[in-house]
Amino acid sequence: MSMHKLLLLSFALCFTGTSAFAQLQSANPNYKLVSGNDWVKAKNYYLLTLFEQDKAVSNLLLADSELLKLMQQKTNALHSSLTECKDALCLPAQIKFTDEEISLVSARLTALYKPGNALDLLVKNQLIPSGTYIMYDAKTPAELLINAWEQDAKAVNYTIGVYAEGKKPNYPQIDSISYDTKQRAYFALMYNCSTEVTDLIKPGSLFFEPALQAALLYLEVNERRNAADYEPMATTANKTSAERVKQIKWASYPYSHILVPGAGPENLTTPLSGEGMLRCKTAARQYQLGKAPFVVVSGGSVHPYKTKYNEAVEMKKYMVGTLHVPENAVIIEPHARHTTTNIRNDVRLIFRYGIPMDKPALIITDKFQNNSIANMEKRCLNELKYVPYKLGKRISETALEFYPVITSLQIDADEPMDP
Repeated sequence: MSMHKLLLLSFALCFTGTSAFAQLQSANPNYKLVSGNDWVKAKNYYLLTLFEQDKAVSNLLLADSELLKLMQQKTNALHSSLTECKDALCLPAQIKFTDEEISLVSARLTALYKPGNALDLLVKNQLIPSGTYIMYDAKTPAELLINAWEQDAKAVNYTIGVYAEGKKPNYPQIDSISYDTKQRAYFALMYNCSTEVTDLIKPGSLFFEPALQAALLYLEVNERRNAADYEPMATTANKTSAERVKQIKWASYPYSHILVPGAGPENLTTPLSGEGMLRCKTAARQYQLGKAPFVVVSGGSVHPYKTKYNEAVEMKKYMVGTLHVPENAVIIEPHARHTTTNIRNDVRLIFRYGIPMDKPALIITDKFQNNSIANMEKRCLNELKYVPYKLGKRISETALEFYPVITSLQIDADEPMDP
């Protein structure tokens, strides 16, 4: 590097303050998420998953007297609730983190964090390259750690609130709890869940385990483990497509890929709606014209409530079996529950599969959904806190260009079925 460039770099670092660190870090497309054999846990609460999986970090946390005391208090509260709680909602309420407990842990993590120690390495070798807390990248490593902890703690509380206490989720018609919390039988279910959590807590469990295990259990009894569906996709459902990415000559195509958002049917017996078929047909024609080497079909098990059919899976079956698009050209994104996350999840997939992020992509859908997408920035900011795309040209009523935005890697703390 020339002396001139070194001086420019030094000047830039001097005048960017805490943001200087952000310039030296970035999400890595080759980074492999640590699942810990539970994709629901990893995708929702990634820092807590890493705390469990990293032995050096676990030992550091277990050796802290304040965190050990907190663990004992949470365990005692859990046991006491089995005899003291007289209504169903009392039981999960004892498991959630209080604001004071969240602040206590933040203070302890701040005290425990030292440059070069296990927590520092966790941030630099795992959190930053994962991109899962990318909205905090302008922070120092210690601040990023605290923000990630506070996000995960609130995400655990949110899950317990919706899927145990029956609070309203963002979209009640499709995402609400499966039970009537006022029924007498619900007390027995909550009691049995608390008993199950006590059985899961063993000597050497970390301070957050009671709440984390409870949140995961409540999702399971509600049949809401959708975040784990078809994972790990890169080596299973999308394996042939992911492997083909390396062979593509991108200059031969105007677009990196075509995104097709799903459209759920109106009843529980129809696998693929008529609207879904029409969107697939339009996308298949664009693929056959050589507009892009891949079609990403996006949509989860969403409509109607508690459907067993998955929009992306059914669209792929139709694209391959009926429209004769090659299987290795169709990528499923089977988790999105909304138009905002159709695009966000698409960006996540193409980033991790190595599809160019600096090349425009094409959304193919009906006129009315594209009209909505063209004016969706406010909704994205409200629901995601960022916009996961930058719009390009409106090619036709059914085709709209967009550019992916890497902030899409950020975990969403209040959508446990598709975080």
